[in-house]
Amino acid sequence: MTRYVYQFCDGNKDMKDLLGGKGANLSEMTKIGLPVPPGITITTEACKRFYEKGQKIDSDLEKEICENLEKLEEKMGKKLGDKENPLLLSVRSGAPISMPGMMDTILNLGLNDESVKGFSKAISNERTAYDSYRRLIQMFGDVVMKIPSEKFEEVLDDIKKSNGYKDDTELTIDDLKEVVDRYKTIFKENAGIDFPQDSRKQMMMAVEAVFSSWENDRAITYRNINGIPHTLGTAVNIQSMVFGNMGNDSATGVLFTRNPATGAKGLYGEFLVNAQGEDVVAGIRTPQFIDEMENVFPDKYREIEEVAQKLERHYKDMQDVEFTIEKGKLYMLQTRNGKRTGAAAVNIAVDMVEEGFIDKKTAVLRVEPLSVKQLLHPAFDEVELQKAKKITKGLAASPGAAYGKIYFTSEEVVAAAERGENAILVRTETSPEDIDGMSKAKGFLTARGGMTSHAAVVARQFGKSCISGCSELVVNEKAKKFSVKGVEYKEGDYISLDGNTGCIYEGKIQTKEAEITGNLNKLLTWADEFRRLEIWTNVDKAKDLERALEFGAEGIGLCRTEHMFFGEDRIKYVRRMILTDDIEEEMKVLDKLFEFQKKDFYNLFKHMDGRQVIIRLLDMPLHEFLPVRDKDIEALSKEMNKDFDELKHKVSSLKEFNPMLGHRGCRLGMTNPEIYRMQVRAIITAVTELEKELNITLRPQIMIPLVGIEEEIASIRKNVTEVADEIIERENSKLVYEVGTMIEIPRAALMADKIAKHADFFSFGTNDLTQMTFGFSRDDADAYLKSYVKQCVLEISPFESIDTEGVGKLMDIAVRLGRETNPKLHIGICGEHGGDPKSIQFCDKIGLDYVSCSPFLVPVARLAAAQAAIKNN
Repeated sequence: MTRYVYQFCDGNKDMKDLLGGKGANLSEMTKIGLPVPPGITITTEACKRFYEKGQKIDSDLEKEICENLEKLEEKMGKKLGDKENPLLLSVRSGAPISMPGMMDTILNLGLNDESVKGFSKAISNERTAYDSYRRLIQMFGDVVMKIPSEKFEEVLDDIKKSNGYKDDTELTIDDLKEVVDRYKTIFKENAGIDFPQDSRKQMMMAVEAVFSSWENDRAITYRNINGIPHTLGTAVNIQSMVFGNMGNDSATGVLFTRNPATGAKGLYGEFLVNAQGEDVVAGIRTPQFIDEMENVFPDKYREIEEVAQKLERHYKDMQDVEFTIEKGKLYMLQTRNGKRTGAAAVNIAVDMVEEGFIDKKTAVLRVEPLSVKQLLHPAFDEVELQKAKKITKGLAASPGAAYGKIYFTSEEVVAAAERGENAILVRTETSPEDIDGMSKAKGFLTARGGMTSHAAVVARQFGKSCISGCSELVVNEKAKKFSVKGVEYKEGDYISLDGNTGCIYEGKIQTKEAEITGNLNKLLTWADEFRRLEIWTNVDKAKDLERALEFGAEGIGLCRTEHMFFGEDRIKYVRRMILTDDIEEEMKVLDKLFEFQKKDFYNLFKHMDGRQVIIRLLDMPLHEFLPVRDKDIEALSKEMNKDFDELKHKVSSLKEFNPMLGHRGCRLGMTNPEIYRMQVRAIITAVTELEKELNITLRPQIMIPLVGIEEEIASIRKNVTEVADEIIERENSKLVYEVGTMIEIPRAALMADKIAKHADFFSFGTNDLTQMTFGFSRDDADAYLKSYVKQCVLEISPFESIDTEGVGKLMDIAVRLGRETNPKLHIGICGEHGGDPKSIQFCDKIGLDYVSCSPFLVPVARLAAAQAAIKNN
């Protein structure tokens, strides 16, 4: 028979999945002898049962709860609802993964019109009794009956104002009795029933309400943001009450055993004298800093210090602790591993190794990889940020902080940058044609697009701040302005973007660049000792490569050559190459593009100092290089000396209904082989020149994109080797190069054994592989994927983390089939998932050799790869 209720003395800290974090830790503190008020925990399995029964507690579960309540009553020597000496309870949520403040709590449960009198006599404090009763009515009304808390607050404020009181503590006993009477009136008017006088009924209604709070909007949103599964459920903790509002010898507080912002060792927190815990959280009164307790309660302060140290030693981690002092006696109400900033997480992990608390492996496992991003991007000064005026908020698509003048076109951003201005590119949505401006902008802001939109992907690649999907943003690019709730911002106005939070501010807030130094460098060095996967980077420009190498990149897993063609000095040649009918003109243009490409590759390989580099041949529909506006087509027609209507017709004929599944990748190489031949010539020429110049050995890897048929890679590889071998022979070089492909079409994964006959390496392009496997458009799917996650159809968007069941199965098949044909096949991943910790763990599990990600995710990937190796072993 399934057990649904546990006494605190029956559990331990390893039972978090069943008892929730709060219940497991209350049991653990009880077990190690700390002063914990006794109580019971109703399990997460009971929560699931609650929802299965239509959000009701069935009779069997109610019976088990009541049987355990009787044991608690016997232990305490008090009975719930007793008229002489009542047992009072708190009813609090406690999920397996901490969700601070997201679910509901009810304190002082068990008070009614009769028991409040008995409680008053039992504690010899009528004021505390009625103060606790008014709190119960308000919390019960808010949590259980959904009566807005403001209705109760208005009564309290009215009585305080009429008597000239500043603080709640000034309310007299008669005042509190009046508050209780008026609260009961509000309760009946809004709930349609009297405030329940049956204490057991109060308890069962409270338990149901706390279970129901698992599905409240803020809890759902919190889980979505933090990737917490919606299926876990919450436990409910019913604990005997202790009272911090018994007078000036009583208090309540919250503390951390180390500073959660910096990681500095020492107590950090707040407390309130003569108060209950909710007062600290609600901000009704201004609390005192915890170190001031040494003057107010010197003995209790020393005791709290000792308890804090004991908890930290026991859990071997920084703790977030709630406590109450009742008439000079200390009680512990909660402990949990404290939430902390990325900087604090790193500092605490390293410090605890050096203090002998934990070993290096534990330190590496202790830090959430994505939290490291907070240390890598430019950041705003916190003091300045507090003064800034917030405009609105969007999706925090790429972390970092940036300020600059608003501009609405790529050309204007480039011009502004040349004038030495900081520029922010603001668009309804970005396109590949914006790449030049995006490379010069300090940050991007878009009204549309999700976390994997063009703006977001490029921003992460460039290591720039980006806020996308800002629904309140109304962009008028023609008028050169945007508005939010009727307030307009024009070209040239300053704004600041916080890519860590998604907030947009008026004006400029100064930023500073981050460096990998100190404890972060130490932690990542430890991580490198444990990881198996190599960490490569996706870059196209030497400047971005420098940053990636500073962050520890070991190779280039993806150089997108199409990004190199969008510069203002190049795009006109690309357009002429696409649109000319003259073979001689086409060859001249290709020769010009060859010079550009050779220089690009020369600079890239020069920085790599012998490290491996994968260069992807052109993978873009040709029409995306072409002008759209008539005035641009007209300018091009004059430049090419072609008829405007004829040229416009040709531009129009190259457009595709579904370009992502259209004439791109290897299909382009099959129909326009001269483009790929030019690129290979540029790669091999650049490398042979460098080898002679620097006397180093280089091993370029040429990647053919979008292969799905064996004959495609066989044909294009033949072209590649013909060009490469001819140059190597002519230059009398001993250069060794590799030719491989991107596995991004489901058919390629299923035919990997045949494709591997012609490939030296595979690289998973998981962006397209996910898109084609699901049939989701990654640019449009955000609209319905949020609903899928909310309804538990998916735990997380497959564009954020690899879908291991479907896409992952294809990857596993491709790895096994490919290596059956070619045991030496080198395999990695270069899609956006290459920087996602969960995806990295999967990549390690199926035996990939490397992951490649944007420069600013390299440290994240180093740490995640170490954790993956430890966990998978």
